[in-house]
Amino acid sequence: MIFTLGINHHSAPLAIRERVAFHAEKLHHALADLAGQTAVKEAAILSTCNRTEIYCAAETPEAVIDWLAAYHQVPRGEIAPYVYTHEQPEAVRHAFRVASGLDSMVIGEPQILGQMKDAIRLAEESGTLGTQLHKLFQRAFSVAKEVRSSTAIGANIVSMAAAGVHLAERIFESIGEQRVLFIGAGEMIELCAAHFCANQPRQVTVANRTVERGRALAERYNGTAIRLDELGEYLPQHDIVVSCTASPLPIIGLGMVERAIKARRHRPIFMIDLAVPRDIEEEVGELDDIFLYTVDDLAQVVESGLESRQAAVVEAEDIIAGRVRDFLGWLQARDTVPVIRALRDTAERARRHEVEHALKLLAKGEAPEKVLESLSQRLTNKLLHAPTQSLNLAEGDERSQLQNAAARLFHLHTGE
Repeated sequence: MIFTLGINHHSAPLAIRERVAFHAEKLHHALADLAGQTAVKEAAILSTCNRTEIYCAAETPEAVIDWLAAYHQVPRGEIAPYVYTHEQPEAVRHAFRVASGLDSMVIGEPQILGQMKDAIRLAEESGTLGTQLHKLFQRAFSVAKEVRSSTAIGANIVSMAAAGVHLAERIFESIGEQRVLFIGAGEMIELCAAHFCANQPRQVTVANRTVERGRALAERYNGTAIRLDELGEYLPQHDIVVSCTASPLPIIGLGMVERAIKARRHRPIFMIDLAVPRDIEEEVGELDDIFLYTVDDLAQVVESGLESRQAAVVEAEDIIAGRVRDFLGWLQARDTVPVIRALRDTAERARRHEVEHALKLLAKGEAPEKVLESLSQRLTNKLLHAPTQSLNLAEGDERSQLQNAAARLFHLHTGE
């Protein structure tokens, strides 16, 4: 059976989500550990700033919840109240809704689809992606494409990056007069850079662990690149800071920001922390001259755009409901495959046996017409012996059920 379990921005606050987030470079190890420690047959892990979810084919999800807590060294009781568990058919529906952007902070945002594809690629590379999950996510990607092409779910999206610009404009009269520091060079930072740099800020700096990658992004906007260990030196020079890295620990601490504020003579700094776990220590937000916003804060900004997309959401949910039924039909059909295979194997053995018997009779010189008649009678008797015997021996409700099944299987018309 397919299960989905995890936590997201609906079920848990940021402080809980960051404790069970998986870092990209450790996902291979995590998948191998999950498969080795539990009775999970197939598994994929989706970990973003808004959610940590495990999709699996297993007998029960309980062992997976225990594993999640143990892997992150978090007491089970501390995360259990925030963990949701879906089993078929809700697990299938959930996967389709996530891929289509219906379960995102920003309804209809397309970024989650790429993140799901990365999760599936990693599962496949790790050897934990089996037939059921492979088919589930291929269907999910197809549903997402259908939803986006046939509804207005993606129209006028208020992205997290756009929300960041909106908040910055509340603090500064003109972003074009400010100096912007981007920390990280991943997809989210690229999106933020595109939105902020559309306002032509005075200066753009990109800090990244790999300077070459940071330089590639900075050069698009005539900016400069620095190393992460140079943040303390460059932070006082910037008015806006946008950070989103995969660091397991904060990279901007309270002391660093206090020194930056002092050097700036208390001119304010607007900071956006889109990372989970957080890149910027929570205490930084308590400073008088700091305006710090997290992913949860930005969600409140984009919430206002939800009403305009409600009609599209209804249409999308209808599409998803139909595709869930289709997928469940495929799963049920898989259950009959062993029976169909066994039925065909039995019929094939009977056929071969009777053909061999007929060839021996022909070799003895018996008339072909007589041999063919015997072949057809013997084969018919063999194929119908087991179902006929079952019908004759059945009693009560079982006989009625078998009679109805036989009528459907063989398209019988039993009218008197």
